[in-house]
Amino acid sequence: MESKKVLIIGGNGFIGRNLAKKLVMRKDLEVYSFDLSIPRETVEGVEYLSGDFFDDHVLKNAIRGMDMVIHSLSTVNPGNSNEKYMQGYGRDLLQTVKLCGMLIDQGTNMIFLSSGGTVYGIQENQPINELALPVPINHYGSVKLCIENVIRTFNSQLHTKMRIARISNPYGPGQDYHKGVGFVDAAVKKMIHKETLEIWGDGETIRDYIYIEDVCSMLEALIDYEGNEEVFNISSNEGISQNMVVEILRKLNGGLDVIYKEARSVDVKKIVLDNSKIRSIYQGGIRSFAEGLEQYYKFLVEGE
Repeated sequence: MESKKVLIIGGNGFIGRNLAKKLVMRKDLEVYSFDLSIPRETVEGVEYLSGDFFDDHVLKNAIRGMDMVIHSLSTVNPGNSNEKYMQGYGRDLLQTVKLCGMLIDQGTNMIFLSSGGTVYGIQENQPINELALPVPINHYGSVKLCIENVIRTFNSQLHTKMRIARISNPYGPGQDYHKGVGFVDAAVKKMIHKETLEIWGDGETIRDYIYIEDVCSMLEALIDYEGNEEVFNISSNEGISQNMVVEILRKLNGGLDVIYKEARSVDVKKIVLDNSKIRSIYQGGIRSFAEGLEQYYKFLVEGE
């Protein structure tokens, strides 16, 4: 059987790198990683391509001959998108529209990694399923939703099957909270280094945290999926408050200092995503938050 060529755009990122590690274990896939540079630590078996996503010529060459593209690149994050919103709309959105056109021209499929944590905004009914009307409250979520709408329009008009994966709040090996996302990552590392954790608000903000390996397993199932569904929540279906994160960590280690600061306008109070749709095609397990957090803590301590 001929192997399928899969390109991860943003392959040096947290999700991209973990996904490459997961997919390269498959004998029927050739895995390619595309980013601005080739990382110092490469994953064995992955083919690395370096170049600028925003250079049309470079991008066209990178995707040539691929059977599947996974688009995980973003130049803004939820924290800075309200200041850098034009970068999101003027660069990320427009270049992704061009990418869609290039992929359609050569008959290549795509999975776009959207943000389940931000596109839905404030929702009364929880857990949130894919049919809920998205109303993002920050520009990061808005840019992601704009890209989603472009993809859906192409699918509708040209009968393409590009997919949208709305990922909740991933955490685990390879994350760096200094890049603007990752409350769990910040909490674990600050505890290990005996630093004070800052919480914006009262600590009762609830998120759907999911271990990165489980995210990658669900995305792998999407690569093999040939049905007609467009949008999938990639989530744990488990709501965990920031205070619960702190409580579980203190049981693991004993000490974590926390200070509470004024809540931020970019943060939604509660997001828990219904994962029943992805569960219909992904048959594997999903770690509970307590299991995943303990696993990540041990990984960091043994790696320190």
